[in-house]
Amino acid sequence: MTDRDSQIVAFLHRAGRGNWSRAPLAGDASARRYERLTSPDGRSMILMDAPPGSGETIRPFVRIANYLRSLDVSAPAILSEDADNGLLLTEDLGDQRFYEVLEQDPSQEKQLYALATDFLVQLHKASDATPLSGLETLGPRGMAEMSSLVIERYCDAITGSANPDMKARFENQFEDILRDTVKESMVFVHRDFHVQNLMYLPERNGLAQVGVIDFQDALIGHPAYDLVSLLQDARRDVPAAIEAQMINRYLQATGLDDSGFRSAYAVIGVQRNLRILGVFARLSQDFGKPQYLELMPRVWTHVLNGLEHPALAPLAQWLLPKLPAPTPENLEKLR
Repeated sequence: MTDRDSQIVAFLHRAGRGNWSRAPLAGDASARRYERLTSPDGRSMILMDAPPGSGETIRPFVRIANYLRSLDVSAPAILSEDADNGLLLTEDLGDQRFYEVLEQDPSQEKQLYALATDFLVQLHKASDATPLSGLETLGPRGMAEMSSLVIERYCDAITGSANPDMKARFENQFEDILRDTVKESMVFVHRDFHVQNLMYLPERNGLAQVGVIDFQDALIGHPAYDLVSLLQDARRDVPAAIEAQMINRYLQATGLDDSGFRSAYAVIGVQRNLRILGVFARLSQDFGKPQYLELMPRVWTHVLNGLEHPALAPLAQWLLPKLPAPTPENLEKLR
């Protein structure tokens, strides 16, 4: 038994779950691991293992989970924690992620995306009325720097040469575009609000049917950010009609300025998807996770579509000729 295994066993005994069975669950792009614990009488909960020294900590997850639950959001209840050793027991929200539900029954697509969109409306109103202090604000400069990962980790890796001048030009010009378009009031931003992080809880009522996980990197940001994450998904194709309907639904429910919101949505879409190209390249090269490369063509399509917006014309004009497409040959260079 490793030292880490011993720590986990000791934690479970302290929490009164030493005799519960353990089974691994699929992880995510982080260093965290998850297990489902099951009691002799069939009850279950989730163990989160975020080893110290891995760059992970459970503290943000605990703080944000408690905040979301105070807003009547279906985030996992915190059952037992050992922050110093990076161990956490949470409520088990089950196995019905939106992603699997849609795979099994595509006819629920409009219903589930409408449910998730209405959830965002409620969350944004609630977080505006009762904000969580201490969260970093996602501003234009930070967003531009986050997206420049596409230059450092995607473009440079494919071309085989670093281009700091290109990175600096990109950041400065994109910051100006973001400053001109991302102007609405700030709200709570989950950051990874997509169908693999949304649990379907049909036994609950109303918007409580949306369970949320993987929110530990939350920030304060623009209202369009999570809607873009939901509707421009790297993991599945969202029909253009669904995307348009949900944007309309969000605008009708919130009363935000239509033109301004749509411009911000387009710019944030490009910001997110350029960053995702860089993140996926880094996951493959640094962490041995080449499976994310398979998602790049879809992300690339989101980038191309977004760069057609007039607000992004100055950036698109010079960036697109310099940014290599994720062809099979180029993806091989990222493995």
